[in-house]
Amino acid sequence: MFKENELLRLLGCFFLFIALMFHPASGFGAEKFVSYLSLADYTGPIAGLNVTADMGAQDYCKYINDQGGVKGVKIRFIGVDTRYDVARMISAYKRHRRGERVYLMNSISSGGAKALSPLIKRDKIVQYAPHDGEMVAHPGWSFTWGPTYPDMFCAMMNWILKDWKAKANSGAPIVGYMGWDNPYGKEPLKGGREYAEKLGIKLLKPEFFPPATLDSSIYLNRLANADADYIIVGGIDPNPTNVLRDAHKLGLTKSIQFVTDWWGPSEQVGIKSRPLATEGTVVIAFFVKGEDARKNPMAKLWQKYQKKPLAEMPGQYLMGMTWIMNYAKALEMVLANVEYEKLNGDLIYQAFQNLTGFQREGIIGPCTYSKTSRRGSRDVRFYRVKNRKSVPISGWITAPDGVSMYDEW
Repeated sequence: MFKENELLRLLGCFFLFIALMFHPASGFGAEKFVSYLSLADYTGPIAGLNVTADMGAQDYCKYINDQGGVKGVKIRFIGVDTRYDVARMISAYKRHRRGERVYLMNSISSGGAKALSPLIKRDKIVQYAPHDGEMVAHPGWSFTWGPTYPDMFCAMMNWILKDWKAKANSGAPIVGYMGWDNPYGKEPLKGGREYAEKLGIKLLKPEFFPPATLDSSIYLNRLANADADYIIVGGIDPNPTNVLRDAHKLGLTKSIQFVTDWWGPSEQVGIKSRPLATEGTVVIAFFVKGEDARKNPMAKLWQKYQKKPLAEMPGQYLMGMTWIMNYAKALEMVLANVEYEKLNGDLIYQAFQNLTGFQREGIIGPCTYSKTSRRGSRDVRFYRVKNRKSVPISGWITAPDGVSMYDEW
């Protein structure tokens, strides 16, 4: 039989093993760290985006930590699969908000970010949110990843009008829009619709569809029958690729120019699986894609940590790094004046508002966070799918302010 002290030691070892198993990055008590909480979607409708973006975020944490951290403070990555479900996001937030030095979190859905807004303000935790105009119109504790969806839509309108005129067409183009039937899908039109009207572009009645739609023919036919010259497709790859597949089957890609938002076909997913259907599609982006991404100096982390060929690296892997780049820079700014023990969310929040002009290795445009701005950047660029590649057809372009075009925020 075990003596009492031997039993206590055995139980102690057991519980230490359990603790390390569930918190492998925690190390021992002397380690200085802060945490980054990702309320992610690894198995739901936007997993195609979030899995690789979080791989980039986690690998950049490793990169920072391998160099000793930020002034000796390491960044712990905590990822929770919430499956794009608001209730799961709130539950995960409540589970991790205290005791793990979480000063920055990422809410992967528009609905979740809005639901958590009052909680993060109360708890003093900075939040990344998708590209919602509301976060910009009413500056608070939420910061968008890049330009807003209304900004994006306005930039699309500028490109469409320029393309229309370059083809020597008369009159104004007719544009259709297809988006998910949720806050993300409807967000681009809040300001985007008004901007299209300002440019004289005829915008057809939008077609909203469930994320899990298997056949988009009915929506495509309605827009085609209304004489659409261009059709904008929202959704997270492979969903927009499936729409293009249906459009190709209907013969619409021959006569209509299709444009997708920045979660459209990538070389590693949609373009690879449906090269004929995606050929010629124009994709807007706020981060580098294709060969631009592979040439970026931070692409080396894909090979170092993922140990895979560069050809398999999607652009959003690099985009995910920028989430941690901002955090590391804000942390550096705070630690220049405050001891680690006095770190708190309010100090990180103040630092985020002073990241104006911060460069993220050319992955996205210069940071535009400030006392009055919550946009991660203002710049976009355009790519065209050509011979199974994302080929740049523009450099960086400053997107219009779509948020100011909408009066009901």
